[in-house]
Amino acid sequence: MPLALNDDQIELADSVARFAERHRCLASIRADNRQYRSGHCPELWHELVSLGLHAVHLPENLGGQGGAITDVAVVIAATGQALVPGPLLPTVCASATVLSAHSHLATHDVLQRLSAGATAALLLPQPALTCYVRDGRVRLDGTAASVVGAAAADLLVVGAHDGDGDDACDVRWFVVERSSRGVDVDVNDGVDLGRDLATVRFDGTDVTDATPLLGIDAGYARDLLVGLMAVEAAGVIAWCSEAATAFVKSRNQFGRPVGAFQAVQHRVAQLRITSELATASAWDAVRSLSDNAAQRTHAVAAAAIVSLGRAVHAAVECLCLHGAIAFTWEHDVHLYWRRAIALAGLTGPVESWEARLGAVALGGPRNFTLTLPETDPAFRGWVGDVLDKAMALQNPMRSRIGDSDAAAIGPRRTLLAEEGLVAPGWPRPYGLGATPLQQLIVTEEFDRRGLAQPTMAIGQWVLPVVLNHGTPEQIEAVAGPTLRGELIWCQLFSEPEAGSDVASLALAASQTEGGWILRGQKVWTTQAHLADMGLCLARTGGEGSKHRGLSMFLIDMRNPELEVRPIKQANSEAEFNEVFFNDVFVPDSMLLGAPGQGWALTLDTLAQERLFIGTYRETGNETRLRQIIANNQYAGSRDDAVRTLGRISAQGAAIAAMNVRETLRRLQGLAPGPATSIGKAAASMLHVDAAAAALNLIGPAAALNETSCEAVFHELDIPTWVIGGGTLEIQLNTIATFVLGLPRS
Repeated sequence: MPLALNDDQIELADSVARFAERHRCLASIRADNRQYRSGHCPELWHELVSLGLHAVHLPENLGGQGGAITDVAVVIAATGQALVPGPLLPTVCASATVLSAHSHLATHDVLQRLSAGATAALLLPQPALTCYVRDGRVRLDGTAASVVGAAAADLLVVGAHDGDGDDACDVRWFVVERSSRGVDVDVNDGVDLGRDLATVRFDGTDVTDATPLLGIDAGYARDLLVGLMAVEAAGVIAWCSEAATAFVKSRNQFGRPVGAFQAVQHRVAQLRITSELATASAWDAVRSLSDNAAQRTHAVAAAAIVSLGRAVHAAVECLCLHGAIAFTWEHDVHLYWRRAIALAGLTGPVESWEARLGAVALGGPRNFTLTLPETDPAFRGWVGDVLDKAMALQNPMRSRIGDSDAAAIGPRRTLLAEEGLVAPGWPRPYGLGATPLQQLIVTEEFDRRGLAQPTMAIGQWVLPVVLNHGTPEQIEAVAGPTLRGELIWCQLFSEPEAGSDVASLALAASQTEGGWILRGQKVWTTQAHLADMGLCLARTGGEGSKHRGLSMFLIDMRNPELEVRPIKQANSEAEFNEVFFNDVFVPDSMLLGAPGQGWALTLDTLAQERLFIGTYRETGNETRLRQIIANNQYAGSRDDAVRTLGRISAQGAAIAAMNVRETLRRLQGLAPGPATSIGKAAASMLHVDAAAAALNLIGPAAALNETSCEAVFHELDIPTWVIGGGTLEIQLNTIATFVLGLPRS
C-alpha cells in the first residue's frame, strides 16, 4: 500500500510517478551521477518546481500549494520509490523547518524564494557549531559534517548553539546564503549516486544580516528530518518489494516461475511485510509532527527503527531474490541499495533510536486514537444515551469463557444486545447496520465511559455466516442468545490430517432419514469444552471433489454422542480440544446453506475478521517488558532493558499504524485491503520476538515454572498466538498468492 490514503494523495503520487517515468531517472543517475554528487541540480528540477511538487506543504499566499506535511510526504515517498535525483528531500526538510518558525516578513521572503525554486539544506544543531557576538556582529563558527544537499543548496537553514548564552542548550537559527563569505562547502564522495553530500564549515561567518528564525524547536526539526527520511526509505523499500515480486513472477527455472517455489514465496512475502510496516511507520512519524514531544518521539523513533533501519536489509533481499544479475552496475538494485545505505547511515545507529524510544515507552504506548469527523452528532448522542442507561445496570453472571466484563451476562448485556450495540456493524435487528465511522463512534463512546464492549469470542466470526446463509428459524434460534452472551460457540474445522489444509478433512456426513449422521474427529478446537454450539465443516461428497464435497452444519455441543476431550497444553492450560463424532445425528434443519456449499461458507467465515472495524489494542507485549523494567526484574543492565522495550514497541507501533491506515481507508468507503493478512503475519512474528525478549531480560528467573513466572507462561503460550490463527507459513503463503499474485507452489 502506498503512503497516499485519499484520492487527492493517490493522484499526487501518480503524477510524481508519471513525472519520474518521463525523465528516466535511473538512466539519468547512471549517466550524470558525478554531477549530482558534486551539487549540480538535474534538469528535471525546473519542471518539478513548475509543478509545485517541492512546495506542496507551503502556504498558497507564499507560492505553495497549501497542503499539509503529510501531503508533501506523499511526494517524498513517490520520489524515493522512483529514485528521483536532486535536492528535493533536503529542500523540503529545510522549508518545513522554516515554516515552523514564528511568522514574520523575513521568513515569508525565505519561503517565497523556496516556493520559487531555491534549493536548501538543513543543518541541525551540533556541539561543534556555535554562534557568538564579536564587535557587535553575530558570527558562526564550526563544522557540520555529512549534510545532504549542501553543495546544491542556495540557502542553508542553520541551527547553532549560542556561545554567549547561559544555557548550553540555547540554539539560534539562521537562514544563511551558501555563497556568503566564510562559508566553505566541501563535497564528500557519497555512496548515494543521486544527490550530494558535503561538509559545511563556518569560519567567523557574519550572519548579522542573515534571516533569523525564531521559535524553532530543535527537537521538532530533528524529528521532521528523520521522519521525512523514513518516508523516502519506505519508498525505497516499496520499490525493492515490487521489483522482487515482478522478477520472481517472470523468471523461469526448472520449467516454472521461481515465484512458484515456496521458499521464494516466503522471502517475497516477508519483504512485502517489511514494506507495509515501513510505510505505516513512516506515515505515522510524519503525522506525529503535530503531536506533543513524547508522542512525536514514539513515532519518529519507531520509523527510524522499522523503516530506515530495515532499508538496507530490504535492498539486499531484493538483490538475493534477483540473483547475480542484480549485482551488476547495469541493474537498478544497487542504486536503491546505495540510497538505503546513505539514509541509514545519516540516521545513526538503530540501537540509539531503540534507547530513545524505550525511554519514552516507559511512560506508555503510542496513542493511536483517531480524531473522528463530527458528521453524525445525533448518532453519537443516541449511543451515549443508551450507554448511560447501561451503566445503571449490572451483569451479575460470569461467562464460561472468562470473568472479564466484556464476557459477563446480565441486564446490561441484554440492553446492549437489544439496542444493536454488541455488534453495531451487523444488519438490523441484530446490529445497527453501522457505517465504519459509526462503528468507531460506538467504540469511542464505550471507551469514554470505561465500559467494556461486549465480546462474543468465536461467535464474532461465526454468527455473521449464519445471518448471511441461515434459515429464519436458524437465525431466530441462535442470534439473540449469542448477542446476549448466553450461547458460546466453537469452530469445528481442523482434523488430525487436515490442519492448514482444511479442505482435506475426512469427517463424514452421511444422509439419513430426516438428517445426517456425522462420524469422525476434530482437533485443536478452541473452547469446545465450554461451547453450546459449533460450526462444523464435514464431507458430504465423494473423494474426487475436495472442495465441492463439503457442507456446513450447526452442531449442538451438548449432544450425548459427542465426546469432547480437552488437550493439556505445554503451559498447563487446556483451551483446545479433541472432539469425537460418534455417529452424531444432525437434523436437516441444522444444515447451513445447501449441501456442497461448505467451502464457500468456510471462506466467508474466515473473511469476517477482515470486515471488522476497530482500533488498535495493545496485546500485552509492551506492558510485560515495562513491568520487568519498573520492578527491576532485569538481569542485565537497565540500558539494555530499555532498548529491548524500544525495539518491541517499534514493531507493535508499526502494526498498529498499519491498522489505523486500514481503518482510514475504510472510512473513505474503500474495500478492505491486505492489511489484515499482513498484520496477522507481522503480529505472529512480534509475539515470538517479544516473548523471547522478556525471557532474555529476566535471566535466571526464566528457570522458574509458568505458575511462578508470567514471562515463562507467555513463552509457553506462544502457540495460541502463532498457530491458532494459522501458522506463519500459511499466512506467508496467503500473502504470496492472494496479495502478491504469485503462482501456487
